[in-house]
Amino acid sequence: MARPNESELIVPLRKAWNITRFKRAPRAIQIIKDHVIQHLKVKEDEEVWIDPSVNEHIWSRGIENPPRKVRLQVIRHDEPDIPIEVKLFQE
Repeated sequence: MARPNESELIVPLRKAWNITRFKRAPRAIQIIKDHVIQHLKVKEDEEVWIDPSVNEHIWSRGIENPPRKVRLQVIRHDEPDIPIEVKLFQE
């Protein structure tokens, strides 16, 4: 079965609020990576590349107050040397 090249994910970041408030934004980034790996069935040799706009969106309100959920566009490239891209969803 062929994998889709583009997909849209809504990632809940509620688990980032269960830890110390000064570690919430870095935990949110890790939750995004884990969610993409789980739902796209990423292999060990594939790399997940997170766009700087996603990072800026998570950190926009500071380290203590990341958003509760984020809507992402995930693009899987056919070439093996280009990673899986994670971008903010633009309507």
